[in-house]
This record gives sequence, structure tokens and C-alpha cells, in this order.
Amino acid sequence: MTPLLFHKILVPVDFSPCSREAFRVAVHLAKVFQAQLLLLHVIDSKALEALNALGLAKPSEYPQQKQKLRRAARVQARQLLKLEDVKGLEVTRLLSEGKPFVEIVRTARMERVNLIVMGSYGGHTSDVERIFFGSTAEQVVRTAHCPVLCIPFPSRVPHETGQEPANP
Repeated sequence: MTPLLFHKILVPVDFSPCSREAFRVAVHLAKVFQAQLLLLHVIDSKALEALNALGLAKPSEYPQQKQKLRRAARVQARQLLKLEDVKGLEVTRLLSEGKPFVEIVRTARMERVNLIVMGSYGGHTSDVERIFFGSTAEQVVRTAHCPVLCIPFPSRVPHETGQEPANP
């Protein structure tokens, strides 16, 4: 018997609708390939720095800000893991801090991931930022050591009914 193509799948989420759709697809793939699923959320340290630069938060509040973001990420990850489709899967939750694409690629290498499944866009990138630096997904595709499956929202993957989702 040939070994399964993917045995460890990384799904980075920022909890945007697009990343939730990527999680749904990653769960399905993990079941098909009997793979371990790694759920990663990266706390974007640049976002905290931006809040501080705008005067919306003081540097002395950094530890409290990070703690609030960590707590919110744990709560939202628990909500994803409560979904009916997740039952029976081996899922490991990971929380990282830094530049999202760097942390995603680093985690994929360290964990010896075979596939990254992620949303094609998240909820926090401005148009100007995307023009000059590219999206997180684009940067991951360029630098990852393994295949990257980018999921648009709404997904073009047929649902269990066998029908394509309607275009918005």
C-alpha cells in the first residue's frame, strides 16, 4: 500500500470568513488523507505596533494587549473545534506571534507539514499594503517548502450536495 500523500496539514487562521472556509476545507482533506491537522493562529505583532504608533495604546500596555489577543484566539479556536465535522480528527492548536507569513512558513518547516491550506485573503490587510508587500497567502506560496492550497471565499469546491455554491 502506498503512503498517503499528506499526513500533516497546517491551516493558519485569522478567523476571517475566508480563513474559516479554509479550515472547513482542511478538515475535509484531513479526513480524506487521515492526516493530523495543525490549527495555527498568528498574533500579528505589527498590528500592535500600529495601535501604539497611533496612540491608541501605550507600549506599557503591550503585555495586556497580547494577553487579550491570546485569549480571544483561544476562544475562537475552540469555536472552530466544536464544529461537527471536526469530531474524530487529531487537531493540534498552535499560537504564534510575529509576522504572519514568516510564522506560517516557519511552523510548516518545524512541524514537517506536507500541505498548507489557507484563505486567499484575510481580514486585516489594506489595499496599499497588498500592493507593496503582497498578501500573506502570496508570500506563503512564494516561500513555503510544501504545497499551499489557497481557498477563496466563497469556496469553488463543490459542497456535499455536489452542486457549486452560488456566486455572490
